[in-house]
Amino acid sequence: MINFTYSYETTQSNDFNGTMKRRDFLKTAAVGSGWMIGAGSLLTGCNVATAPRHNTRPGGKMKLSFEPYELQLRHTFTVASYSRTTTPDVQVEIAYDGWIGYGEASMPPYLGQTVESVCAFLRKVDLEQFTDPFQLEDILTYVDSLSDGDTAAKAAVDIALHDLVGKLMGQPWYRIWGLNPEKAPDTTFTIGIDTPDVVREKTRECADRFNILKVKVGLDNDKQMIETIREITDVPIAVDANQGWTDKFRALDMIGWLQEQGIVMVEQPMPKEQIDDIAWLRERTELPIFADEAVQRLKDIKALEGAYDGINIKLMKCTGMREAWKMLNYARAEGMKVMIGCMTETSCAVSAAAQLSPAVDFADLDGNLLIRNDRFEGVTVVNGRLTLPDRPGIGLKVL
Repeated sequence: MINFTYSYETTQSNDFNGTMKRRDFLKTAAVGSGWMIGAGSLLTGCNVATAPRHNTRPGGKMKLSFEPYELQLRHTFTVASYSRTTTPDVQVEIAYDGWIGYGEASMPPYLGQTVESVCAFLRKVDLEQFTDPFQLEDILTYVDSLSDGDTAAKAAVDIALHDLVGKLMGQPWYRIWGLNPEKAPDTTFTIGIDTPDVVREKTRECADRFNILKVKVGLDNDKQMIETIREITDVPIAVDANQGWTDKFRALDMIGWLQEQGIVMVEQPMPKEQIDDIAWLRERTELPIFADEAVQRLKDIKALEGAYDGINIKLMKCTGMREAWKMLNYARAEGMKVMIGCMTETSCAVSAAAQLSPAVDFADLDGNLLIRNDRFEGVTVVNGRLTLPDRPGIGLKVL
């Protein structure tokens, strides 16, 4: 059996002068105000019940560890291009000075990444050259430079580093970004393509728990999917065609019909390469059209002008929280709507994405609810609305 676990240990400088004094103060304040949380490690063999209560100084070790972890889905998940019952995943930790930041790489089929490719990338990540985990921009620019792709692997490092830094500061990231958790929106709950009986069952399970649903379409049973759900509930619906409609006239007819059924937005109706057809479609429909497969990173947004009303940001596509925050602000500056989404993920990556949720128009953060072997407790859904934990970093509790 191949052992994918890998570690880098970095000896840190003891001389941080004013910068370190400021961090010492933050750590001391965090301890005094009850911000300490459990930091037990499943990946490294550490069993640290709490972060250290003494005034730590740099000179400790930065250790990157990772391990494959297969996500088990509660139901078979079907979209326009594939079905699956599991999702490959890699769990990541960055340990520093008694603190642990958690991250994750989730790899649904269309990303083209695998457990092997993620682990191969993570083996290349050398944190030795950095002396301060607060240097997010320098560290993550370096990580991004190691390859042209590997977005999920990069996101795992990014999330773990943000979690670590938030814990060192004793603050959740939504507060660091200046966001109001009371403005976190409702989240959609996703219903995949399936038979009418299964769709009815899934709808009954979630109809009284969520205020908006997300329905996968893009095959020849789209109307049946919506009509079946409407037998059970009249809550608003967002639809995601996953590039399934290839003819613009059919897409226009479908969107017109969907609008009559109480649909509120359409995600990636046509293949991303057909941008002129999507722009034609947008001119003729009142429902907002969001890009998903057509936008992965910050550099992709400019080319979408005139074709889409908004973008769906996902950490696994864009390399993590750092770039997601930049994408959100750039899209806003261009007058576009923003959706924060996820893959099938544990509460680790979903809670990381949820830190941005008070600033978006739509949230599709249900990936952790679709699995039955979550390792964490993090963001929750109360009466259909995202509720952000008041814990530092990305807000996790290890189960």
